[in-house]
Amino acid sequence: MVGGGQDAFIGAVHRMAAFLDGEIELVCGAFSSSESKSQTTGAALYLSPERAYASFEEMIVKEKALPEEARMDFVSIVTPNYLHAKPAMLALENGFHVLCEKPLALSYSEALTLRKMVKQSGLTFGLMHNYTGYPMVKEAKAIVKSGKIGPIRKVIAEYVQGWLAARIEESGQKQADWRTDPDKAGISCCVGDIGTHAENLAEYISGLKISELSADVSTFVKGRKLDDDASVLLRFDNGAKGVLFSSQIAVGEENELKVRIYGEKGSLEWLQSDPNSLLVKMEGEPVQIYRTGVDKSYLSKAALNATRLPGGHPEGYIESLANIYKEFARTIHGTKEGRKDEFDFPDIEDGVRGMRFIEAVIESGSKNAQWVKL
Repeated sequence: MVGGGQDAFIGAVHRMAAFLDGEIELVCGAFSSSESKSQTTGAALYLSPERAYASFEEMIVKEKALPEEARMDFVSIVTPNYLHAKPAMLALENGFHVLCEKPLALSYSEALTLRKMVKQSGLTFGLMHNYTGYPMVKEAKAIVKSGKIGPIRKVIAEYVQGWLAARIEESGQKQADWRTDPDKAGISCCVGDIGTHAENLAEYISGLKISELSADVSTFVKGRKLDDDASVLLRFDNGAKGVLFSSQIAVGEENELKVRIYGEKGSLEWLQSDPNSLLVKMEGEPVQIYRTGVDKSYLSKAALNATRLPGGHPEGYIESLANIYKEFARTIHGTKEGRKDEFDFPDIEDGVRGMRFIEAVIESGSKNAQWVKL
């Protein structure tokens, strides 16, 4: 693991998720830019001191020098945006697979460089858009692909939070500090942090690609250097239209991620605060509620494969990350055994599209919502 020290939120979540299915073991880490903090985290995680490294560079070089059966198999990168691409590229150069937090990089140009390296390496690269790991998100994707609701006409994706409604980055709040810093977050805060999740989920479920967009981007909190709100009109490659809005100044909201897909014959609705339910609304029929783990007769194989518990036992956020890790581990096992299995987790192409989406939204916003092609 790169990043994820004791005072970091997402690192601990990644570790819980990675361990959930018993297929992944943490063997080493560069958990902080501070050597002492990395050592302290390593000790708390019961790693031997020599495998809690002072830097990701040291970790990758020393792990490569170990016998193949003893060294790490892949790197999980859970750092702020500006520290995604460098450890990813170094790991790939040295023959290690990579699973990286989103967004892919600090800039679109950096993302393109990383994509070129992934293709040259032939190694497995995964991107942690974890919301694609929810069983009912996979069910929604399967329903769309089956043609049940007909050709898609409209897609609405929203992700709203309220935690940045005030300028808390000035109070030393670490999570707010780096997200609102252009040197660490890139050209966007809100769109890069949560807008890309809505974009990725809209494309994942619908099977469509955004072809162009028009964006109204705002920074409501005075003195903040990056955006904290965005409203985006979308046009998809099949002619469908869409709306995407993301906000971190929506007072009272926690993590309200919602996607609605409207086809010619029916529609789907999924909400992260009730992740085990999927609303299926067919023309002329009562609304149906598909539920995780209740009746295996109607759920898709993809949804069932992403479910661990019987109905009525809630599965949530950590399990969604765990499903990405499980698929990633399965892919690495297949590679070792000479197989090329199909996988279901976001990859380098999703990462590049996400970076282009961020760039296009910010460009459109700076030009008074001018339409920009992706």
